Amino acid sequence: MDGLLIDTIPAYVSAMVLAGDDVGYAISKAYVLSLVGLLGTELEAQLRADLGPAFPLAAYMTAVFARLGPILDAGVPLKTGAVEVLEELARMGIPVAVGTSMTRQEALHHLNHCQIAHFFRAVAARDDVARGKPHPDVHLKALSALGVDASDCLILEDSFNGVRAAHAAGAMVIMVPDALPPTPGIAALCAGVAADLHQVGEIIRAAFRNS
Repeated sequence: MDGLLIDTIPAYVSAMVLAGDDVGYAISKAYVLSLVGLLGTELEAQLRADLGPAFPLAAYMTAVFARLGPILDAGVPLKTGAVEVLEELARMGIPVAVGTSMTRQEALHHLNHCQIAHFFRAVAARDDVARGKPHPDVHLKALSALGVDASDCLILEDSFNGVRAAHAAGAMVIMVPDALPPTPGIAALCAGVAADLHQVGEIIRAAFRNS
């Protein structure tokens, strides 16, 4: 959801780079972009593994949330084409769910702020499952809530870790890159890569015409 439908990634990048300065460590934008799709326990584990035991993880995360909180609370904009593709899916009668690394409270806040919550039959969030992305748990939870098999589903993802999670769930994946273009290895996990959500709508319409 974040980075795909809602333009949260610039806020995360800014907060994480500035929080590094707050605790006396240089955290580069390129490094933060490599973490896109990770939140909560998975993000902290990756930071600990990459930056070592001397890194003040607790203080850093406190600084990140201090920087990030006011931005997210105020609400962030939708990505271009988000409403249009959701309206298209609704017209086609295709059930839609969210599988997100955000907590349920965070996800619902953004969905309601952007006035798109009504498009979704279910929300599967990080605090609903044991493991976050790149594990498939949130997607499997969302598929279960819709009552459909993974092999019958399309999952849209914007990040490397999201693509890994969706592929591991057993669904067809289309990547709509946000922060970084796919590597050859990530592209190989996808049925396609779309430039934006408008192109996703075109792909879906073409698939239905040909079915």
